[in-house]
Amino acid sequence: MILVTGGTGLIGSHLLFHLTSNGKEVRATFRSEDSIEKVEKIFGYYTDSPGTLFEKVSWVQADITDVESMSTLFDEVDQVYHVAALISFDPKDYKSLVRVNTEGTSNVVNLCLKHRVKKLCHVSSIAAIGPSLQNEMATEENEWSDIKVSGYGLTKHDAELEVWRGSQEGLSVVIVNPGVVIGPGFWKSGSGSFFTYAAKGKKSFIPGGTGFVSVNDVVRSMTMLMDSKVESERFILVNENMSYGEFFQRIAPHLDVSPPSKEIPFWALELFWRWDWLRSNLLEKRRRLTKTMAKGLYKQENYSSEKIIDTLNFQFDDLDEVIRFCSAKFKNRNQ
Repeated sequence: MILVTGGTGLIGSHLLFHLTSNGKEVRATFRSEDSIEKVEKIFGYYTDSPGTLFEKVSWVQADITDVESMSTLFDEVDQVYHVAALISFDPKDYKSLVRVNTEGTSNVVNLCLKHRVKKLCHVSSIAAIGPSLQNEMATEENEWSDIKVSGYGLTKHDAELEVWRGSQEGLSVVIVNPGVVIGPGFWKSGSGSFFTYAAKGKKSFIPGGTGFVSVNDVVRSMTMLMDSKVESERFILVNENMSYGEFFQRIAPHLDVSPPSKEIPFWALELFWRWDWLRSNLLEKRRRLTKTMAKGLYKQENYSSEKIIDTLNFQFDDLDEVIRFCSAKFKNRNQ
């Protein structure tokens, strides 16, 4: 039996499709009924009979911050994919980030140890990779620094420490650190929001850049690592490093719009995060741009995937084809 925490998110739903397509017995956690319905829609992007595979998933409503609700999930489980996480860059969510990302991961690790799970794959993030020197590629060996790091990055780093603790206590583990994950179906968050923004014909784009990877590359690397003898290792998953401007340039033609052409100047970012802080405190609204986020847009972050390529002889998808596929699904999202 394979357990997937966070089975209703972008990575989780695609992982479930991959596992059920390969005849695996799968149990998955969910938080709400609405989120489960979206998973079947994701399956429908890749098969004409999504219901057949969807019915093979054993769904259990559970909360990784509640050990009691999780305990029975681990019965007869051999492998665990820990995908569940909270993604937020609003400083007001820091306590929730600690509870879900760090303490929740600790709970999963403890339950894996208790139930003698054979192997755990933890989905982390490039936000937990230490900063690189100027003009150098970041690797898995970069030294961690908590300076100018978002609360999300801090809690994902601390979550990794919990996984390494489990490794020291005898649990076989692997960690993956994906970049911005490109995949269809979640158009209001993550990379999906880029498609939504571009489709509106917006004129401006944010500066800076980072690493991008397809959701199916993330899933394939995870399952390959879990089925291999590799353990106690972490792997950056980035197909291409590019600026946000270039990413919009590559999306726009598939959405039949002109790409944004004006880079937002740094002075405007500085003004906006201050205005956003004031707005958030006066009106109790969620932050849209924090100081840390603004500073992070000052440069292009580049990441090396040499380790996963060498370890698994891994070949990444053609990212242009991934963008084309996602754009087509976005255009037909209401059908």
